[in-house]
Amino acid sequence: AGVMAAAALQRVADVEIDDGGAFKYVLLRVRPRAHGASEPGKEVVRGHGWAEYHADIYDRVASELEPQGFDCECLGGGRISHQSQEKKIHVYGYSVGFGRANHSVTTEKLKAKYPDYEITWADEGY
Repeated sequence: AGVMAAAALQRVADVEIDDGGAFKYVLLRVRPRAHGASEPGKEVVRGHGWAEYHADIYDRVASELEPQGFDCECLGGGRISHQSQEKKIHVYGYSVGFGRANHSVTTEKLKAKYPDYEITWADEGY
């Protein structure tokens, strides 16, 4: 089951964010809900402008992934400013409900998806 779980986890995108603008994001840990799953899982980044609250993003991702056999845990949130024309992304702020995500983890994920971008982060700002 471990191999299948790992393969299924590969299909979950590491990063899904809007193409541009400033929006809320959450950092989630996704794990296969296998029997005795000691799987560490992986962190994924989700950021969308339609979300009024960080919980809106979390709820949507959890409702998509849980029927596929995954558990989701929110590790925190913040905001992302995505300037696609300038190829710049800035990660900042926090979530009132979930606390501040580890922006350095988020930044590493974003760098993997957008290798030609300038990606920065800061703890200040809301």
